Amino acid sequence: MTAPIHHITHPLVQHKLTLMRQKDCSTNSFRLLMGEISMLMAYEVTRDMPMQLIDIETPLEAMKSPVIDGKKTVFVSIMRAGGGFLDGMLTVVPGARIGHVGLYRDPKTLVAVEYYFKMPSDMHERDAIVLDPMLATGNSAVAAVDRLKETKPRSIRFVCLLAAPEGLKTLRQAHPDVPIYTAAIDRELNDHGYILPGLGDAGDRLFGTK
Repeated sequence: MTAPIHHITHPLVQHKLTLMRQKDCSTNSFRLLMGEISMLMAYEVTRDMPMQLIDIETPLEAMKSPVIDGKKTVFVSIMRAGGGFLDGMLTVVPGARIGHVGLYRDPKTLVAVEYYFKMPSDMHERDAIVLDPMLATGNSAVAAVDRLKETKPRSIRFVCLLAAPEGLKTLRQAHPDVPIYTAAIDRELNDHGYILPGLGDAGDRLFGTK
């Protein structure tokens, strides 16, 4: 059974994404909006996370009440743009562990090349949420999930801000069991592997490097 694609169309998410897309959006504004959108998207991504009942005492009596175990959640940031997506998620689930996958896209072949990989221990007990603002060709996403599956996490979800149809197809063909969450599905990729209409290079705009 193929996992679903969740298109997050909440008005606040779409409004902030429109502001980010504009070419005159400053680096500071882009960074702030990225954090705000990731925080809003975190509510959707964690909607069906498993819960457990714990014993607590209200001012009036004892009761059993549900909590999520943030320590069992791992946010996996695909460097470098995934870092900007991470902060908002941590605002919602501050107890989460963090993993990093360092990938860069070869400009000629568009193939993902790994240069760093670091995950928390005991991944088989943890739910992994992979973060990368742009799902363009899908090659980086597939490479990251390939490596992540070697650690045998309890579950994997992939979260992006923008997705191209080509990237969705590539990721779903390689990993049909991984649900995808995105705020927008754009038209297509250009010859250089950039999403159209898109928002440019998320890493460059996030860090002011171009």
